[in-house]
Amino acid sequence: MSAWRMPARPTGVSGSSLKLRAMSLDDLPFVMQVEKLAYEFPWTEGIFRDCLRVGYCCRVLEDRGRLIGHGVMLVSTNECHLLNVCIHPSYQRRGLGRKLLLYLLEVARKGHATVALLEVRRSNKAAYALYNELGFNEIGVRKNYYPARRGREDAFVLARDL
Repeated sequence: MSAWRMPARPTGVSGSSLKLRAMSLDDLPFVMQVEKLAYEFPWTEGIFRDCLRVGYCCRVLEDRGRLIGHGVMLVSTNECHLLNVCIHPSYQRRGLGRKLLLYLLEVARKGHATVALLEVRRSNKAAYALYNELGFNEIGVRKNYYPARRGREDAFVLARDL
């Protein structure tokens, strides 16, 4: 895979050009590029390495060979925890986060999970709306969960049945 280069104007993304596959260590430089562009407080490469090492469900989303998103999920006994769902900013608001999330939920279902959990920043209204549309409900708040420019930010804990 070649280095990710930002097109002058991103072309449309068609379903036939998309590919979801397992993340590998070789993907980490590209994953980190997307992560740093999408988040003010990105995960570190070490976190992704650890997730791969312990066998979490780590997937990447490609469009025509370019890595444009990734997801990380832990599936255990009867639940899954969505830990990271990320789409390159130039590809957001095209339904790709939804596709990635639905794919991960299907993997969890096949792994016999019956409930999905996740945290979302209180300020991330777009993600909260997407999760709500997909049937997630707020079940709690984690105070001071995420780093923020001024201290810490609360996270909503969301869940849905699978």
